[in-house]
Amino acid sequence: MITPRPLVRPARVLAAALAAGTLFATAACSGSDSSASPESDASSTVAERGLAAQTTSPAASSPAASASPSDLSEEGARNALITPADIEDDWTQVRDPREWRDTLLVGSVDVAAFVDGQSDVQDCQRLVDALFDETLLGKPTGASAVTGFQQGDSRLLYQVAAYDKAELDDSMQWLSELPDTCDQFTLTGGDAGERTVQVIETSLPEGGDNRQGLTVTVKGESNGDPVTLSLDVAAVQIGADAITVTNGGLDGADHDTTSAAVKQGTQRLQDVLAGRTPSPTPSGIN
Repeated sequence: MITPRPLVRPARVLAAALAAGTLFATAACSGSDSSASPESDASSTVAERGLAAQTTSPAASSPAASASPSDLSEEGARNALITPADIEDDWTQVRDPREWRDTLLVGSVDVAAFVDGQSDVQDCQRLVDALFDETLLGKPTGASAVTGFQQGDSRLLYQVAAYDKAELDDSMQWLSELPDTCDQFTLTGGDAGERTVQVIETSLPEGGDNRQGLTVTVKGESNGDPVTLSLDVAAVQIGADAITVTNGGLDGADHDTTSAAVKQGTQRLQDVLAGRTPSPTPSGIN
């Protein structure tokens, strides 16, 4: 009679089951943060975002893992706004820049009406519609704050806002494509007749997760006189949050001012997201 060999399969199955249980437990601990308190340390959130950006694991690249919600509060958005000291020169802060979407008199020219027209290209239409309002990157889904400044014939609109992450990614991609899709187009309708619009790409200071700079030039006539409106348009993305800048006027766009607003504004937003209060900007910044 042959003695049967002892079976080892049950032990192997048990070991495999224990290993799988350990993996699921580990994934549950590392992937679940829904119970985190809103008052938890914001600096930890920023560090986790940076770590997630460096990993190539399937879990980190999944839509659920990449759609990190914003931790930006309304107070934080207000604290992240730039001040006149951040852009220097003789900029004066205005009471309510949201009024610019309806009328923006610069001398005898209503700039808001000058850029109010129709384009045959949808992407280009979206750009001109958003030049002087708060929808350049789409409608915010969370906290939002806006401020504005004026200096002579120039106006600067600045916004800090939280967005749906996937929609913000799409908006940044749309901005990056505008120098090709809308390099030159025509606006019609309104009181200004036909206007020629040109869009070129410009550089911005390093900072944030993604950034895009443009210069938009609109040429036409107003009240029978030739008019050229030049505007810098800039956006910097940090996770699901972003800052946007529109700066310029009938005397051209001051690129140094745009760069200062982007540089100082990016740092202020990063400070807020890290749980810090931005320091007042000293006079005489470079």
